[in-house]
Amino acid sequence: MPINNVPFILWLVPGILPWFFFNDGLLSATNAIIENTYLVKKVIFNVSILPIVKIMSSLFIHLFFVVFIFILYGMYGYFPSIYNVQVVYYLIATLCFLFGLSLITSSLVVFLKDIGQIIGMILQFGFWITPIFWSFKILPERYRYFFKLNPMYYIVEGYRDSFINHVWFWQHYQLTAFFWIITFCFIIIGGTLFKKLRPHFADVI
Repeated sequence: MPINNVPFILWLVPGILPWFFFNDGLLSATNAIIENTYLVKKVIFNVSILPIVKIMSSLFIHLFFVVFIFILYGMYGYFPSIYNVQVVYYLIATLCFLFGLSLITSSLVVFLKDIGQIIGMILQFGFWITPIFWSFKILPERYRYFFKLNPMYYIVEGYRDSFINHVWFWQHYQLTAFFWIITFCFIIIGGTLFKKLRPHFADVI
């Protein structure tokens, strides 16, 4: 069944792959500190790079799947366009969002062990409220605003804009501004929290 004039698989893949990247990156980065206690206890080691390493590991896997998207589209007769370039922008946006969020979660999970499970449940819920398997167009207009508050809506729809809709990110200037405000807030809050809690990591672990 075609959606937005493309086969369903071509519509689904650009939406589900960035979510997998986000999901895997956040879960692994959240546990980065408690999984590397021997490094945390070394005074000279920069603990803040642990979440980054986990996110970058997820990124390399995601880049493989980005190549897969191009191959899949080529098999269906859809060839690269200038709009595909902005996939790099959405990759950077996802990395920044993940980084800020992971600073918060990786700091808190050291002291509150249940945070990891809570994040897993939130991610499951987030998967279904993000238009990955369902089209945003089925929602009544009056409800759409609330779903757009989900930062991953911006990323998922951004990938589809790059491959299907052929829309530049600056054409959604309000969404773009909102996403980056949220992202920078997470980075500032996460950086501050991480810095304050870091001296206590070794004692708690």
